Amino acid sequence: MFSSKEMPSPSSLFSAYASMTASIMLFRSMANDIIPYPIRNYLVTSLGYLFKPRSRLLTLVMEESNGMVRNQVYDASEVYLCTKISPDTERLKVSKTPREKNLTIRLEKGEKIFDLFEGVELKWRFVCAEAEKGNNPNDQVVARAEKRSFELSFDKKYKGLVLGSYVPFVLERAKAIRDQQRILKMYTLSTQGYMGMMWDSINLEHPATFETLAMDPKLKNDVMEDLDRFVKRKGFYKKVGKAWKRGYLLYGPPGTGKSSLVAAMANHLKFDVYDLQLVNIMGDYDLRRLLLSTGNRSILVIEDIDCSIDLPDRRHAPDGRKQPEHHVQLTLSGLLNFIDGLWSSCGDERIIVFTTNHKDRLDPALLRPGRMDMHIHMSYCNPQGFKLLASNYLGIHGYHHLFGEIEGLLQDTEVSPAQVAEELMKSEDPDIALGGLVKLLKRKKLEGDGPVDKDGKTVGIREVKRQKVETKGKPVRMSRRKVNRRRNI
Repeated sequence: MFSSKEMPSPSSLFSAYASMTASIMLFRSMANDIIPYPIRNYLVTSLGYLFKPRSRLLTLVMEESNGMVRNQVYDASEVYLCTKISPDTERLKVSKTPREKNLTIRLEKGEKIFDLFEGVELKWRFVCAEAEKGNNPNDQVVARAEKRSFELSFDKKYKGLVLGSYVPFVLERAKAIRDQQRILKMYTLSTQGYMGMMWDSINLEHPATFETLAMDPKLKNDVMEDLDRFVKRKGFYKKVGKAWKRGYLLYGPPGTGKSSLVAAMANHLKFDVYDLQLVNIMGDYDLRRLLLSTGNRSILVIEDIDCSIDLPDRRHAPDGRKQPEHHVQLTLSGLLNFIDGLWSSCGDERIIVFTTNHKDRLDPALLRPGRMDMHIHMSYCNPQGFKLLASNYLGIHGYHHLFGEIEGLLQDTEVSPAQVAEELMKSEDPDIALGGLVKLLKRKKLEGDGPVDKDGKTVGIREVKRQKVETKGKPVRMSRRKVNRRRNI
């Protein structure tokens, strides 16, 4: 303790403070004149970093998407954390579809999950941040309001353990959970993605299988063998330098089971289905980005390719004038590169299926091997397909007295499996249902048998109507007798 005599006077303290302040200001002025600003800024930043309190935590951020590609670590974390929900969790998202047996539980934004791995405590947090809006006022894409990510925090000294062991463990555990709770998904395009168009999914619950599919038995076996051979040849595709993908073209009249065949392929391979509507694609860039965001072990379906988009005329407006470049949408070259170009190699074990009612309308460039590797003709119902439908819908596994008549009519009548199935569904009584089918086939046979043309060939009713439409509006050439008769009138 200082005595009162040893204490400096207030005037001396003030003088010392003023002298020190003046010295500091003088030193600061000299430093500003002598030391350049970049060096001064570097020194101040370094001193601030040295005296800043250090955090012991390291945080890993797993965003939902990584550029154009969906982040697999984010997807795996979402699946894995559903198994780590504790009673301390305050908010959860719960959903259930009518056909699901169990509830689907997800974390609500801002919720935290604690995990323990080899004695290390790890904290997970689900973060939803507002996405940045585009600067283009003419942009018609609706941006998602939230950009989602997971944050994983832990002590810095365990960085090697987390990155080398824990994250791979989460990926493997999520894969095992998916395989155990495998539910096929059907994806469709949505405008709710913060990057533009993204995939939204629902459970694929289509019951079609190859056993219930009414198509030629030999063709059915060929398709199944081709699919099984494809999924077993990963090493072969790598050896020959080809992307691990397969293209199928399903063509034939409406109602012949093209969509059912796609569902049967998905159920046979346990592949998810991506339904791509080309009319919704703004350009080649969007097509590539959507391809990259599809998962492996998937079937990409483009239905009615002949009428869903007019590729050769995409650069022209409806009145024939050339559009500005920013209006140019999907091009044929972009679609071809998407099928078998460099971008097609971004992903493994993928199947691309095109469907059409008119194969002859497609550009030959789409049909060559390497793009559409297998062409599958879905034809009208034949006797073998009818027997399978009768077994599925009416439970007839043997003989019925109307089978002979029906099979004879099917030889001369074009009727789709969908039309046959519709007749068989009208009654649970086999006699009534098959009797209705006989009437349908006879009526269609009469429609096919019509008047005889000038060459002695039978002309169907539809052909007669078509000829009437074609001749309608054309000048009628009358004989001289009719002309003279009209003149006399």
